[in-house]
Amino acid sequence: MDDMNESERGGVGRILTESGFRIKKHLGQNFLTDKNILDKIVKAAGITPQTGVIEVGPGLGSLTIPLAAAAKTVLAYEIDAELMPILAETLKSSPNVILLNRDILKADIDQDVRTLLKDCTEIVVAANLPYYITTPILMRFLETSKSVSRLVLMMQGEVAMRVSSEPDTKDYNALTVAIRYRASVKHLFKVPRTVFVPQPNVDSAVVMVSVDPKPVCPAKDEAFFFEMVHRCFSQRRKTILNNIRDAYTEKTRDEWSAILREVGIDPSCRAETLSVADFVRLSDRLTMNGVER
Repeated sequence: MDDMNESERGGVGRILTESGFRIKKHLGQNFLTDKNILDKIVKAAGITPQTGVIEVGPGLGSLTIPLAAAAKTVLAYEIDAELMPILAETLKSSPNVILLNRDILKADIDQDVRTLLKDCTEIVVAANLPYYITTPILMRFLETSKSVSRLVLMMQGEVAMRVSSEPDTKDYNALTVAIRYRASVKHLFKVPRTVFVPQPNVDSAVVMVSVDPKPVCPAKDEAFFFEMVHRCFSQRRKTILNNIRDAYTEKTRDEWSAILREVGIDPSCRAETLSVADFVRLSDRLTMNGVER
C-alpha cells in the first residue's frame, strides 16, 4: 500500500515539472515528501528555537521547511547546483535557511558552524542521506567535527541495521565499531520505499547518533585503532587470532595468542563478538608493543 497521499506526491511532481529538473540517479536523489515522517524526523531531532541544524542534501526542501520552522537557523549543504534556484524559490518563506552549494565531504564543517551558526546554542544534523554516500558522510561528521551533538539520519534500512547493531550479531562490523567509538546509536523507525519520488528499490530507516564529546574508551593511537579494527573484520569467518596474525606478520601464532589473552580476549573468538573497549585494549597493547602499520 502506498503511504504517500496524492497531494504530497503531486507536489513533488509539480515542482519537478515546473522546474524542468531531471533527477540524477548518480547523486542518489530520492525525494521524501510524506508529512508524517518529516514531522517525526524533526521531533526526534529535539530541535528548539535556539538550535542550529545542518541538513545534507535538502533536495526539494521537503524536510528543510519543517526544520526551519522549529530551529533558529538551518545550514543546508546541496551538491547539485541545478537544485539551488529551485530551493531558493521553495524556501523563500524560510529566511532562516542558509543554502550552500557545497560538497559536505570537502567542507570545513566546524568553520562553517563558527561563521554561520555562531548564535545557536547547539548543533544538530538532520538529513535524508543519499544511499551511495551514507557512510562517508556519517564518518565525516564523527571524525572532523567537534560541534555536532547528535545526528538524526535517514539511510538505507540495511545500513541502519549495521550502524545500530550490537556485538555478536550478523550486522555488527568494522563500521559499527568505528561509529560506536565516538557515539551511541539508536534505531528509531522504519520508512517504506513507497514514500519517495522516485521510489528506491529498498526500504529506509531513521537512526539517532548521539555524539560523545570524548570517546568513552580513547585509543592511544586512533589512526592505528581504526586500521586495526578494519583488519580484524577482513575475513569474518576467521578467528580474531588468525585475522591479527595475517594482518601483522612479525609475530608467531603463539605470541599473538599470548597478547590476546593478556588483554582479555579469547584467541578463538571472532571479531563480531568484541566490544569497542576490547578493540581499544588490543590496539593500545599493539601500539605499546611497536607494531607497525
